[in-house]
Amino acid sequence: MPLREIGASLSQEQWTPPQLVDEINERLEQLLPRKDVTPRSLREAMSYSLLAPGKRMRPLLTILTSMHFGCRDLVALDAACAIEMMHTASLILDDLPAMDDALMRRGRPTAHRKFGEDIAILAGVGLLNHGFGVLATYPGLSADTRVELLRLVTAAVGTEGLIGGQVLDLKLRDDPADEDAIGKINRLKTAALFSAATEAGAVIAGVGGHMLKTVQEFALELGSAFQIADDLLDDPAFEGRTGKDTGKDLNKPTILSTLGKDEARKLLHSHLDAARQCLDRTDSADTRLASILDRGFARFLN
Repeated sequence: MPLREIGASLSQEQWTPPQLVDEINERLEQLLPRKDVTPRSLREAMSYSLLAPGKRMRPLLTILTSMHFGCRDLVALDAACAIEMMHTASLILDDLPAMDDALMRRGRPTAHRKFGEDIAILAGVGLLNHGFGVLATYPGLSADTRVELLRLVTAAVGTEGLIGGQVLDLKLRDDPADEDAIGKINRLKTAALFSAATEAGAVIAGVGGHMLKTVQEFALELGSAFQIADDLLDDPAFEGRTGKDTGKDLNKPTILSTLGKDEARKLLHSHLDAARQCLDRTDSADTRLASILDRGFARFLN
């Protein structure tokens, strides 16, 4: 199904994050593998995980960054959805018994509990592969842009991104670690995909040079803040309020356990302030990308 032409019906200023989440969810369902050529159990597991309720932070970053730099329609929608597929794949794999052995994700039983480990693993790999396919066949973008998007996400999910970060995270449970080591894991496991999502929107908007560096800085600061927030939400006091297991990181070092709750909150605010400063340097009149900082961290800003 071709990308719908939506830009003519709403102006740039009329697209709000909640409206965009609805568009993302609709497009994700459209982009799933066809029912007639995909084994039923595999497609059900992919759909179950991908369409589960979520904040859609990463795809929002892609779309809002493209709009921040002048795109007036949803030209970045498919890139946003591809990145959400890759993010969901990482969640499925992280939740496996051999990894984090999680019970709940996005308010539902994890994929391996619902479908078994074998189908869950294949669903994760399937979503990752399908996301690459969406980018490779992206309508309306030049071949050079498609290649650049593939380069971005390959680096983000590869051995120097999510995969490498997960290996370090597993090792961290057995070895002592300091703040620098924990920070490196957070950059690989969380900030790398935040950066790819944000850069993808900028690349689609034609941004390059020093401004792209500013976008990268913004994304890394935002990703670092997000990981600290995730550590804070791992507190058992939030059980039943986050849609996933809590207390999973109590037996391993995190920024929270290393610095303490008060200092971790201060560091979170420091990252958010730095992210805002990066956006200020872009001289864009569009405020919706900045609104992500409030939308995503509201419970920590009081």
